[in-house]
Amino acid sequence: MITHLKFAGLPCKDQDLQLKFWTEKMGFRVTTDQPMGAQRWIELSIGGSPTGLVLFTPEGHEDRVGTFFNGSFACDDVEATYRQLSARGVEFRGPPEKQPWGTFAMFKDPEGNEFVLSSR
Repeated sequence: MITHLKFAGLPCKDQDLQLKFWTEKMGFRVTTDQPMGAQRWIELSIGGSPTGLVLFTPEGHEDRVGTFFNGSFACDDVEATYRQLSARGVEFRGPPEKQPWGTFAMFKDPEGNEFVLSSR
């Protein structure tokens, strides 16, 4: 049976720019960086999570760069994480918002992809 999601893909135009953002600002770690056709296959680990992030754009998916990432990054404390990432230069739409289902904040990567950061 399925045990977990191995990785989620993030389409990007500039893999080096994205790699720098996700490792230096977001604190992810490179687990694989190898040639794959005209691009590289770059897998990043996210803390202790079994799910990773892949910086790779499949052919025909170039129009997805700079759009909304249909998923959410979880953290224990959105307000604290927002402060830490803002201090590192991560661009947020605004401060965290509290909702009945939890607290969230929206951030962008250098290519305009938008992400949700939410409490567990």
